[in-house]
Amino acid sequence: METTYYDHGTPAERWERAQQFFGAKDYASAARVLTGLVEEVPEQTGPRLLLARAYYHSAQLRRAEAELRIIVERDPVEHYARLLLGRTLERQSRHEEAERHLRIASALAGDFPQE
Repeated sequence: METTYYDHGTPAERWERAQQFFGAKDYASAARVLTGLVEEVPEQTGPRLLLARAYYHSAQLRRAEAELRIIVERDPVEHYARLLLGRTLERQSRHEEAERHLRIASALAGDFPQE
């Protein structure tokens, strides 16, 4: 397939296409569509978060981490981005760094230890 296929259509059509690829577990294709979409609408969290998830599931952990750090920097209380950043860091054997993000994600979700 040509690269133009991934860039074809309106942002809404590309968003739908990316979600379909992701749902079909074709994470690499989802990432190809989402990369262009994120460049076009960098302020939107949804496409960037799905791009990070596609990178995570396709074991492109450094790329996932980079996208997640952008989200967390812009919105420190974005629960799912914190959780996925923690999991991404864990997969890179950066457990100490991961724990901080996982604790914050847990607190944001209201998961407090029972005493």
